[in-house]
Amino acid sequence: MSAPDPFLTPDPRAVADSYIMDFARHVGMPGSDYATLHRWSVTDLEGFWGAVWEYFDIDADTPYEKVLAQDRMPGARWFPGATLNYAHHALRNHAEDAVAVIALDETGSCYEVTAGHLRAQVASVAATLRELGVGPGDRVVGYLPNTPHAIVAFLAAASLGAVWSVCGQDYAPHAAADRFTQLEPTVLVAADGYLFNGSTYDRRDAVLQLAAALPTLKATLLVDHLGLPWPSRAYPSLIVPWEDASTRSEELTCVPVPFDHPLWVLFTSGTTGLPKGIVHGHGGVLLEHLKTLGLHSDLGSGDRLLWYTTTHWMMWNLVASTLLTGATACTYDGSPAPLAKPDVLWELAARHRVTVFGTSPQYLLGMEKFGIDPSVHDLSSIRVVGCTGAALPASAYPWVRDHVGDRVLLASISGGTDVVSGFAGGAPNTPVWAGELSAPQLGVALAAYDAEGFPVVDQVGELVVTRPMPSMPLSFWNDPDGTRYRDAYFSSYPGAWRHGDWITLTSHGSVIVHGRSDSTLNRNGVRLGSADIHDVVERLPEIAEALVIGVEEPGGGYWMPLFVVLAAGATLHDALREKIREAIRTGASPRHVPDDILEVPGIPHTRTGKKLEVPVKRLLQGAPVEQVVDPAAVDAPDLIDHYARLGAERRDGSA
Repeated sequence: MSAPDPFLTPDPRAVADSYIMDFARHVGMPGSDYATLHRWSVTDLEGFWGAVWEYFDIDADTPYEKVLAQDRMPGARWFPGATLNYAHHALRNHAEDAVAVIALDETGSCYEVTAGHLRAQVASVAATLRELGVGPGDRVVGYLPNTPHAIVAFLAAASLGAVWSVCGQDYAPHAAADRFTQLEPTVLVAADGYLFNGSTYDRRDAVLQLAAALPTLKATLLVDHLGLPWPSRAYPSLIVPWEDASTRSEELTCVPVPFDHPLWVLFTSGTTGLPKGIVHGHGGVLLEHLKTLGLHSDLGSGDRLLWYTTTHWMMWNLVASTLLTGATACTYDGSPAPLAKPDVLWELAARHRVTVFGTSPQYLLGMEKFGIDPSVHDLSSIRVVGCTGAALPASAYPWVRDHVGDRVLLASISGGTDVVSGFAGGAPNTPVWAGELSAPQLGVALAAYDAEGFPVVDQVGELVVTRPMPSMPLSFWNDPDGTRYRDAYFSSYPGAWRHGDWITLTSHGSVIVHGRSDSTLNRNGVRLGSADIHDVVERLPEIAEALVIGVEEPGGGYWMPLFVVLAAGATLHDALREKIREAIRTGASPRHVPDDILEVPGIPHTRTGKKLEVPVKRLLQGAPVEQVVDPAAVDAPDLIDHYARLGAERRDGSA
């Protein structure tokens, strides 16, 4: 099969000046040949990760005995003997007067935090936490918007060897408590509120409710982000104003911890049962994020990263890790496209000379659909546009080229909270094919397995990783024998990580993501990715959003409805239904045409914006709501009952 022409080929000058090329020279390999570099990175894990350690000059208090002591999954042991601290590495690469963090919000306001001031704040908050009894292994949790306060609190906790976890303030107190009570935290750091789409959200009462739900708290640090006066009512724990905690004159001391000492706990979306806490370690995150940000995103001193995220999405953790590379991290509080100024992120990127701009497919498609032109701003500083959260459709690539920059590297990325990193994406030395991810990332032994567990190329298969990665979870929280962890990833293919996505590894080296394998459409044995249908339908001006579900029914039946949310002024009549079917028929395939096209008031998502494909499927099949989804983990809980009713009507024969 001949390879299609790339949408974009690497700029030789950009490749020559890139960190990945410098790394290739460091290990004696041709940096212009990404495939050779990748092949080495997954066949010689010890050589590759040892070279990453050396190239980024990891500063260990005690040296490692071996790069990979146990090469197995689960149970790989990386860099035994090494002691280090993530926070030390995050705070060591900037000059005192260099800008380390820029705080932005949807109004266009900003302030800068120099590296010297950041270190002083971290030292002060760490001393406050230490006096409150926080030490290695204790938990510090945040109920915070995406502002510098969250980065400071996280680094302060990490410097002590404490374990961090954070939740955005759009979560209700009980939903945040579902996460944090599992951790039995010692200290809560909470803000008075946040901004979103022109409104100020007062979360002072929510903070009080959350604090009351955490019986192990010794103290709550109160952050005056919006300047709202805190109520005088009694809190269930000692109250410490952020101003007092962060302005002391202290020396920063980072506690050396083992390579696999817990750094943070990230939670799954919590669509079924209590959210699962995923534990990652200091060393694994340090190496993985240096590789991802330094080599794939080409970040280093003088660069600036602006990636829209909330604090409870794993992309916030990558934003914080920008500091590891010596680059500047931009935090952002607000809506990505507020009604008053829908292009504010592009305006801020231009004003602050951002070099890496990160977003989601929905954002880029929305910009195109509503006629917003980023090129009215000077975006000449942007080298990379990263995009994650779902597969980026091919139609978005020309729009980015025409409206952001014709030499911008458009890096569609697929990864997960589970490894707090990417499996596949782009790099300065990889071609870009529209609608495809350029290549597996370095150090990721990616494969697509067929139903019998054999690797396939140019065919749809299960996304598996066949060799360990340093950032794979240490464990799940409260899973002492590892049963839940093994069942989640290793029960289908022993010794290989099954992630739950359908992908195609192409013969020209790229990766195509088709959607979640456990919500995959399967018509007459032919596997279809839901993303392939969503991409086509959501390009139509009459459609605001779409969701296709494949439902196995009693007696061997199979129902594949397409749910659509109409754009303002549109009506779902027969002509529009036929237009949708024809678009799918020609844009995907005749097999992708749904059985029914139904109008719905909305599509439910997780709090991080992912469509709830599997829960909706289970609701349509008749599973009880309480066994399917936690309404607190859904952006529009009222929609859950709507889909449950649709399923009941279908089963009653009245749909």
